[in-house]
Amino acid sequence: MSGFNRVILSGNLTRQPELRYTAKGTATTTAGLAVNRRWRDDSGADKEEVTFVDVQCWGKLAENVCQYLNKGSRALVEGRLKLDSWEEEGQKRQKLIVVAETVQFLDSASTSAGRNQNAPQGKPRAHAPNPI
Repeated sequence: MSGFNRVILSGNLTRQPELRYTAKGTATTTAGLAVNRRWRDDSGADKEEVTFVDVQCWGKLAENVCQYLNKGSRALVEGRLKLDSWEEEGQKRQKLIVVAETVQFLDSASTSAGRNQNAPQGKPRAHAPNPI
């Protein structure tokens, strides 16, 4: 039996997405997403915390994210968790990231158009052609 790995996040982009290409020509981008959580503690005080998550997009999904989203844009991301590992200055490093399968753009058309003149009308939803 295999496990279940599904993530749904809603937040704001923390930086401008940059489109890159692999050696084989596949489009990719990694966007930062800030997810806010607000609650009231036992004493009645309002509390807030922010979780920062890196979201990796591939193919046409990466191209759409870079074309239509900007720093500060709101987005709903659906995907899966992936443990990214690398070595830096002789130390092994790891980071949990989200590999996006769909990204729904949550800003209104007028808000998006103010940041990007090529923004689509309505609330587009970008899909990964072949989820990884």
